[in-house]
Amino acid sequence: MATMLYAQPYDIDAEGFFFETAEDYARKAAGLRNRHGQPVEEFEIQFIDGEEIDAALAEAFGLHQGDVAAFFEKLEDWDDDQKLRAIIAVGECGYTFSLATCNPDHIDLDIYEAESLRELAEQFVDEGLFGDIPERLRFYIDHDAVARDLAVDYSETVVADRRLVYRCG
Repeated sequence: MATMLYAQPYDIDAEGFFFETAEDYARKAAGLRNRHGQPVEEFEIQFIDGEEIDAALAEAFGLHQGDVAAFFEKLEDWDDDQKLRAIIAVGECGYTFSLATCNPDHIDLDIYEAESLRELAEQFVDEGLFGDIPERLRFYIDHDAVARDLAVDYSETVVADRRLVYRCG
């Protein structure tokens, strides 16, 4: 699916335009004039259509006209997991990266696809994170208490309709 953005001029005497590539944006922005013939220089960039993860990426980074080229580059270069890492790091953990300098592979972040902290607690117990627990004792584990303990370091979020539990590094 192609990503469609809209450049809304801050100049009230000019009309904005839709674009799907950085080159298209640069060409249209360079030629745009207001009704008085003056060049238009500042735009608000709005995400119109595309993948939900790409919309979340634009929102997390506060997409602006200076990031248009980097945004389209990252849409091509990053897979969904890298986009997800960047979105959570910037949007949830408060990391400060620009799109141009962000490298999701170097972000210290743990992400789990889980509906809740309780589900993550159950997963950790099943995977043996708390040691080898005999089957006959598993019924006595208080998963809610484990989930409350996990809440000290972990948080829940939803990104592009995916429920996730994460821990910032």
